Amino acid sequence: MWRPQSYQRRGKELGIEETLLARACAIGSAVIAVNPALPPVFTLRHLAYQVDADYGLLRAIISRSLRDPYKVFRIRKRPSTVGEKRFRVICVPDPELMRVQRWISQRILSHANPHSASVAYAKGSTILAGAEPHCGCRWLIKLDVRNFFETISEIAVYRVFRSLGYQALVAFELTRLCTRLGTKTPLRIGQRWQVHFGRHMVIGDYSASRMGHLPQGAPTSPMLANLAVLAFDGEVNEIANKHGLIYTRYADDIALSTTDKTFSRTVAAKVIGEVYAAMGRYGLSPNVTKTRVSSPASRKVVLGLLVDGNAPRLTREFKANLRRHLHYLGRPDVGPAKHAAARGFAAIAGLRHHVEGLVAFARQIEPEYGERSAKLLVDRL
Repeated sequence: MWRPQSYQRRGKELGIEETLLARACAIGSAVIAVNPALPPVFTLRHLAYQVDADYGLLRAIISRSLRDPYKVFRIRKRPSTVGEKRFRVICVPDPELMRVQRWISQRILSHANPHSASVAYAKGSTILAGAEPHCGCRWLIKLDVRNFFETISEIAVYRVFRSLGYQALVAFELTRLCTRLGTKTPLRIGQRWQVHFGRHMVIGDYSASRMGHLPQGAPTSPMLANLAVLAFDGEVNEIANKHGLIYTRYADDIALSTTDKTFSRTVAAKVIGEVYAAMGRYGLSPNVTKTRVSSPASRKVVLGLLVDGNAPRLTREFKANLRRHLHYLGRPDVGPAKHAAARGFAAIAGLRHHVEGLVAFARQIEPEYGERSAKLLVDRL
């Protein structure tokens, strides 16, 4: 933990000019005033020293003059309700930038607190924790934020670092290290993505005509996204409280529920409209095709778990899928090799990891069922 007293004493021993030393102590004190566990960052060169990274490389990444420091690829998502093919764009940072982002994630962002309604990407956050508050509900509203990471702009990320006590230039540099200047897409051609620094940009190399966004695949993006929508979470929580609802958000998945017998579809429609409006105020947009309202007679699923009882349970679909894997793994005429090939796995190891993941998840939700499945898996692999 950084202490200004020790820093000041060491600075005097090294003969640092007193005015400069006092300024550095003031900068560091502003950071630890937010959270004593946060590490002060005085300059970009100081960050490079702490992370053991090349200063010139960091400067080039921040100025956007370097080739895109991310490896970009697409993974297929479930087709839309009308059968349209959909993909998720994953951006994996180059090794050096990955190391810097991991330092920022572990040393800075892990000490910041998202809203209590956020149940992903934080210590103790699990799918189970996201589903439990809604158990036994009569009405359930589910909404989805479209392109969650990609709609979080540089400005929102900059505000996060400023809120943690970092000075303007350092906050800007940290922001550029955690955001990516993506291609021009229909999502990013609007006015809010254009930059007009003009005379306000003191460092010419840092000027850019467009604004970056959080890349999905960077280790810093999940926590930064949570922190960037802190005010949004607060506003939606107020909407929920006003209507007697419980609100949780797991990344881009929003759930609101109630046990109130007087609740109705009319009220649900009003709530949805208010949440949509809140999204618009924070630069977010709803994926309206995923908006769902479940009435008392409907099956209720949150984050893939049934919540119509006292505790979250695995769905029939999940159990059927796991049972199918175990069945074919145990059949003498199929076995691991043929089943792996039939399911599109390049090797048995890939299938094993996939099924082991399903079993581990089952153990978390329904321990007895998970244990039985684990024993069957051991016998068949």
